[in-house]
Amino acid sequence: MSAEVYVVGAGIHPFGRNEDVDGYTMAERACRDALADAGLDWTAVGYAVGGSNDAGKPDNLVGRLGLTGVPFVNVRNGCATGGVALLTAANALRVGEADTALVVGFDKHERGAFSRSAASYGLADWYAETGLMMTTQYFAMKTRRYLHEHGISERSLAAVAARAFRNGARNPVAWRRTELSEEDIMAAAPVNAPLTKYMFCSPAAGAVALVLATGERAHDLCERPVRLAALSMRSRRFGSFEVFSPWLSPKPYHSPSIDAAAAAFARAGVRPSDVGVAQLQDTDSGSEIIHLAETGLCAHGEQEALLRKGATEVDGILPVNTDGGCLANGEPVGASGLRQVHEIVRQLQGRAPGAQVPGAPRVGFTHVYGAPGISACAVLTV
Repeated sequence: MSAEVYVVGAGIHPFGRNEDVDGYTMAERACRDALADAGLDWTAVGYAVGGSNDAGKPDNLVGRLGLTGVPFVNVRNGCATGGVALLTAANALRVGEADTALVVGFDKHERGAFSRSAASYGLADWYAETGLMMTTQYFAMKTRRYLHEHGISERSLAAVAARAFRNGARNPVAWRRTELSEEDIMAAAPVNAPLTKYMFCSPAAGAVALVLATGERAHDLCERPVRLAALSMRSRRFGSFEVFSPWLSPKPYHSPSIDAAAAAFARAGVRPSDVGVAQLQDTDSGSEIIHLAETGLCAHGEQEALLRKGATEVDGILPVNTDGGCLANGEPVGASGLRQVHEIVRQLQGRAPGAQVPGAPRVGFTHVYGAPGISACAVLTV
């Protein structure tokens, strides 16, 4: 029987531009903070996994943390990197590779929208020459189609962003810490309609680390360990409309987020309605709206009513992106998925760095989505 795996320590380097610090330095700080949180020395870590897209090879961190011979796996799965890294480390513990592991994600990106080589995704030059490698264009197209199909107003996009900035303003490690009104967000410069500049996250810098332990060790290391009840990852199906897709099916499309979330909830033995706090990929406001339904947290078309009722606020019935999400924190790709888990762990332990969800939530959920169509989800419980 596979071992139960828990998060017993968490550390984060504040997100932002972080102009004067490199990726490895941010990652080292996050690792040392996570180890201190767990009361564990690096020499006692039996397995390690790291993820980064642009800031270097994560396994080089052993040169800073210590040359102990620990197995160290590097992961790179776009915005899903953190979720996949966590899954990789947890699976290693479950099959007996070790009884403790460290997971770290970090990145430091240049200013401006993410833009990738067409060839690196198996696409011809024409795809990039028409501007479709710019992720802002893809997310705007997907959002416009979704709003039209489900009768959701563009005002809902501003409501998502305004809540994100409210939550970010209360989070000491967030990048964007100034509240903005829905009017300010709607009136901001357009990037790709219907999305304005405050409806998009920005490439950023930051790092997060988590310490995992099996049941035999977890309760010795942590007063209130958080159980990784389920982790899942899925890739795209034929006909789904994902980042850098060269075509769009006229029929209803299926998303890897639907499959990953359903698998996670089934494995954990809980329902989406049991979730007390959630983190959803919000590369842009439209993505959060879409992912609310794709993960099963609400029905398609129900999002606008939930937003207007305050259901997704910190004190609502379904708190979402309580730390400000990608919109307020920015997105250092390797760190972003682990930031979600860091926030859920802190919320379930009752020690969130920013706004704390009332009522002692017992079930948390995280969801990441990355190019070219990979989703990873986690269910966490106390």
